[in-house]
Amino acid sequence: MRSLPRSRLTVCLLLISAAAYSQEQTLDLKQTLAVAEASNLELRAARQQRAVALAGLKIAGQLPNPTISFAGARDLPHESLLWDQPIELGGKRGRRKAVAEEEQKAAENDITIFSRQLRHRTREAFYHALLSREQTRQSKAALDLAVKIHDVVQQRFDAGDVAQIEVIQAEVEAARATTDYETIVQAEKIADAQLAALLNRSLDQRLNIDGRLETLPKADTLQSLTEIALRSNADVLRTTQEMQIEQRRLELAKALRIPNVDLQAGVDLNAPPDFKVGPRGQIAVALPLFSHGQGEIAQSSARLELFRLALQAQKNNASVQVIAAYYDYLAKVRQAGQFGEQIVPKTEKLEAMAEDSYRSGKSNLLVLIDAQRRLNETRKAYLDSLFAAQSSFAGLEEVVGTSFE
Repeated sequence: MRSLPRSRLTVCLLLISAAAYSQEQTLDLKQTLAVAEASNLELRAARQQRAVALAGLKIAGQLPNPTISFAGARDLPHESLLWDQPIELGGKRGRRKAVAEEEQKAAENDITIFSRQLRHRTREAFYHALLSREQTRQSKAALDLAVKIHDVVQQRFDAGDVAQIEVIQAEVEAARATTDYETIVQAEKIADAQLAALLNRSLDQRLNIDGRLETLPKADTLQSLTEIALRSNADVLRTTQEMQIEQRRLELAKALRIPNVDLQAGVDLNAPPDFKVGPRGQIAVALPLFSHGQGEIAQSSARLELFRLALQAQKNNASVQVIAAYYDYLAKVRQAGQFGEQIVPKTEKLEAMAEDSYRSGKSNLLVLIDAQRRLNETRKAYLDSLFAAQSSFAGLEEVVGTSFE
């Protein structure tokens, strides 16, 4: 068996690698959301809150340090050495750790909420990129149609069937279509850069994405979505956790009313003629005569009541937001369906009829140009309605506080 020359083998390997790379770079919606979850720089920075929260947990679990003091004097005893160890009573260390643990959960909730916001932004950016591609294809089709009509007008003018003014009108329409196409091509690059930024990819490289604007997701029932939102809505989730933190702080404030004990042990040195080394010990306790934590307890109790009232209001707001987002999505799905099933097909039929009428000499060029413009505007409106539906669904996901796919 003959082996391939080294140069040909290298070329083959490069082609295979390029093909594999191209396949790896094709991203559907699910893959795009996964890449954003893993690679987005803002989300990675937000996850650093975990390290801060863990550090707070370590701080809360620390034991108080002892104090060692040495004294020297002319009086007897001449020297003394003393070890002072504060002892916390009432489970203060455990209460502090409980507060820190709840604060860590709050940090996790913040990361989760930011992740949902990122999902919303990434989903919108993904479909915006698809929209820009569809708009580019549509604009190219409109440009090809304008060029074709210009050629038809030119042929009829050469045959003496129409005046030169129609040739000029056709040229203007073709130039307008060319300008629109060039503008939309640049808009597609902008949409790709916005999506690439969310995915932490190169901003000047065209992304290879796979999806259809027409594939609209199905939403669950309003009752089911409302029930989920009452547990998972971002505001509800945050306030619920703040209540947990404040409850732990209230427990800590009550524990702090119990005074700490300072245990001191040491030796007195060099007190002739009585002794050279003599042990000593004492206990110190702070007396809560003037301040015994009443202000901190009252403040924490007031905050708890504030959070309870705020949580009730936020649950009501979440229910209203779900209703608004749900019906907004249904309305946009209905609008997109009307465009796709009725408006666009009939407008295409009208344009075809206008073109046939012009070719047969039954109508003038302005009628055909008007029909073409209406078709282009209708197709753009259809694409916009599809993107609006996809964007509305992304908003519904964020309001509810969970992903539906």
